[in-house]
Amino acid sequence: MEELEQGLLMQPWAWLQLAENSLLAKAYITKQGYALLISDLQQVWYEQVDTSVINQRAKELNKRLSASPEAFLCHLDNLLRPLLKDNAPHSEATFSCDHEAEALILRVRSELSGLPFYWNFHCILARPSLVSQHLIRPLMGMSLALQCQVKELATLLRMKDLEIQDYQESGATLSRDRLKTEPFEENSFLEQFMVEKLPEVCSLSDGRPFVLNLQSLYMAVTKQEFQMGQKHQNIGDPQTSSSAFLKGIESQLPNQPEQPVSSAPDFSAPQKEPTGTSGPIQRPQLSKLKRKKPRGLFS
Repeated sequence: MEELEQGLLMQPWAWLQLAENSLLAKAYITKQGYALLISDLQQVWYEQVDTSVINQRAKELNKRLSASPEAFLCHLDNLLRPLLKDNAPHSEATFSCDHEAEALILRVRSELSGLPFYWNFHCILARPSLVSQHLIRPLMGMSLALQCQVKELATLLRMKDLEIQDYQESGATLSRDRLKTEPFEENSFLEQFMVEKLPEVCSLSDGRPFVLNLQSLYMAVTKQEFQMGQKHQNIGDPQTSSSAFLKGIESQLPNQPEQPVSSAPDFSAPQKEPTGTSGPIQRPQLSKLKRKKPRGLFS
């Protein structure tokens, strides 16, 4: 299950609006299981399951369907992908969520092979270490990175002012007065920012601006955290294993900075014989799905 934990860490957050519930979510699905993380900015919930749980839950919720766990995981991937990418559920799927005690249940209803398909994600409160790994530490890293960026920009502005001053002392003049600017004063700028912009920036509301504007930086920070963590491990050749894992993750993420992207990566579809090809998890062939014969009056 380590692959699921590492893969989930490298995924961006998506913003969901399910009825009156505004949520942040990220997911990672493979042929071996899935990991799902959800937050309403008050609490964080988590579920991670393997194929044995998939098989048991599928039997409980879909008594008329018989398929391999890989086929059900493939279908869940197809349903979650558009929801997490564009906040637009699959045309054949409906999503809802309920709070039960300290748990959050994300319910899915769709069709599979012409029959109703149901799934419930049973998310429990995430342990503190998980919240730290996916939110606290990345957000601290992002804050420090943005602070360094501001310092670098302030230095560039001061250099530009010196350059303009040199031009002026050499007799150069502006051809258009509207382009004239005052020399940059960092302290004055910061004070003005605190008064005019900070209230707007701190209006987190539902977390949507974080998803729309900062996921590129979030993924860069989590990637750096992952690499540093691998370097501190003394098992095998961590740099080689982490490099291979990151290349696999990066090849599956769309190259769309500053936009929410799908958090379900590409994997080969379950097949009986290896074909040597790779790609997104594909919808299972209908021949692999068997309807169970009803019993009783209609047998």
